[in-house]
Amino acid sequence: MSSSAASRGGYRRVFAIGLPLVASMGTTTIMQFTDRVFLGNSSVDAIAAAVPAGIAALAFLSFFIGTASYVGVFIAQYTGASRPERVGAALWQGIWFCLAAGLVTAGCSSLAGPLFALAGHAPSVAANEETYFRILMLGGVFGILDAALSGFFSGRGLTRAVMLVNLAGAILNVPLDYALIYGAWGFPEMGIAGAALATVAGGAVSTLLFGVLIFTRANERAFRVRSAFAPDRDLFGRLMRYGLPGGVQFFLDIFAFTVFVFLVGRIGRAELAATNIVFSINALAFLPMVGFSVAASIMVGQALGANDPDAAHRDTMRTLRLTLGYMTPVALVFVLLPGPLLALFRPRDLDAAGYAAIVASGKTLLRFVAVYSVFDAVGMILFGALKGAGDSRYLMWSMGGAATVAMIVPTYVAVECFGAGVNTAWVFLTAYIVVLAGLMWLRYRGGKWRAMRVIEGGKKA
Repeated sequence: MSSSAASRGGYRRVFAIGLPLVASMGTTTIMQFTDRVFLGNSSVDAIAAAVPAGIAALAFLSFFIGTASYVGVFIAQYTGASRPERVGAALWQGIWFCLAAGLVTAGCSSLAGPLFALAGHAPSVAANEETYFRILMLGGVFGILDAALSGFFSGRGLTRAVMLVNLAGAILNVPLDYALIYGAWGFPEMGIAGAALATVAGGAVSTLLFGVLIFTRANERAFRVRSAFAPDRDLFGRLMRYGLPGGVQFFLDIFAFTVFVFLVGRIGRAELAATNIVFSINALAFLPMVGFSVAASIMVGQALGANDPDAAHRDTMRTLRLTLGYMTPVALVFVLLPGPLLALFRPRDLDAAGYAAIVASGKTLLRFVAVYSVFDAVGMILFGALKGAGDSRYLMWSMGGAATVAMIVPTYVAVECFGAGVNTAWVFLTAYIVVLAGLMWLRYRGGKWRAMRVIEGGKKA
């Protein structure tokens, strides 16, 4: 089906591609949310450590995940160009990259001690951070492979398969999380180490399921998923040309938030716990937006592969309207019902006065989330559209510049030089998201993306 014909499906097509991805991200949200709830109920040190250590691990993994995810862009454009014989080769270049990346990230687990000593957090928090980070890095290869293997389905618009695989991982992860954190059903009580092991196990199951679904005889006949395993110098080079800036961009985004969380941790233990809880609640809004962003990337990639940028624009605008329609009521919930959301994370080892301080701060921070989430919706969808075109260098430079100028530097100066509190830090976080949304809008309106292609024969981005 041509992109023009597909585009005439209108919102139905956006829903068909986007909703399974939203559901898929929803399963990730459920896993992260329950993980934080279990840890929050376990101890205040565990919830204080989980987000900094989790973000730090993601910062290391993000470069490789961001690069591997560009497999989906290549497959989308090959699909739009009606060249299925190139799909298997594109997938295998990503797999070779993932395997090498897994060795590197496993080696980075040895950095846990020096990294969290540098952060300057309380010793009890730092010990939990080291444990969580080390286990996530040792099992990081599964998350990287997931980014590449899921592109085989998402790039072709078959997002239900991605949803079902991630749902299977969640079905394993949530009860295993509970069992390993609390020591239920005959499992040892492992606390934060159990949470990390459950996350790695869920990722391993998802990777295995993707492998079973992809490397079939039928897919070999249609896409050469078995026979096109050999390294392809030209194709691998193009994957790196577009994927590496995408990896750097993803790293810069996660790195910026990592620095932010570490700086908040230097303000105080209660402020760090409140920030971590609010970030966990924020995931309820953010991850479904990521699903729609990936949908925009798929549709733009397929349309540009078929040389139909007008269809790409129509699908992008439809996706943006749907995302804003979702985000607006969610933002109202954050403003109107902060208490019940924050109550889910009450640590059992914290007295009433300590909990009251976290709640008071959390209510204010949720108002920041409500404001910036609307801008985040615009930025995320336009980011997805530009990624689908292959505009990875602009995404890299704009994200790095905005993060440095609007968030990292002013937050550091405010906290370290002037002793500012957590609310000031969140003002700069909000400014970063607003600025980034503006940069995405300006680039998209400029229209340069319309002539970009990542596959051979197209104009280089």
